[in-house]
Amino acid sequence: MTRFDRVFIAGTDTGIGKTHASCALLHALRAAGQDAVGMKPVASGCEETPDGLRNEDALALQAAGPTGVPYATINPVSLRAPLSPHLAAARDGVTVTLPPLTEAFERLRARHAPVVVEGVGGWLVPLAPDLMASALAQAWKLPVILVVGLRLGCLNHALLSARAIAADGCELLGWIGNRIDPAMAAVEENLATLRELLPAPCLGVLPHGEPPQRAARHLAAALAAMA
Repeated sequence: MTRFDRVFIAGTDTGIGKTHASCALLHALRAAGQDAVGMKPVASGCEETPDGLRNEDALALQAAGPTGVPYATINPVSLRAPLSPHLAAARDGVTVTLPPLTEAFERLRARHAPVVVEGVGGWLVPLAPDLMASALAQAWKLPVILVVGLRLGCLNHALLSARAIAADGCELLGWIGNRIDPAMAAVEENLATLRELLPAPCLGVLPHGEPPQRAARHLAAALAAMA
């Protein structure tokens, strides 16, 4: 059993590899004998399928976790438009509220541990006019792992995100660097700066182009932080 039976995966922005890092962490935890499961509480950009709306990221989390977990529990709110959730929800005529998300989270938590909860976009993306993505980590008392997309601008995005996480009263457990730009200049120098300035340890750096199951080998520090 890990010390943390739940964790929130936040990102410095959208498109920086939260799902990739979440799936890699799930593979690492499960390889270490943990019954880890992923969750994507709210997902926009879902596609119509014979089984209903499905999101590529949520399906990846489902595939990286235990078999038999219903999709609707992993992704209780599925929205069609690839927009900020509050805008996608408005187009679908729905309002995202916390209670149904909490109910799904508690169902997962009752059967599996740890629960790896992937956020949407960055820390302060609106799920509804009065509900931010950060509210999930606050309400469920989730320690946060911040995924830093390694590209130009990541220093500012990472430091601002860390400051916002602390201001919201959440624990920043650590951060994972993700090589989304293989041509990024001075990547090692940027990593050194992040290690120096972020108020939490580096839990791993994921190479560009590795599938999550292989990338899991770079997350030994994340396993140690959660142990």
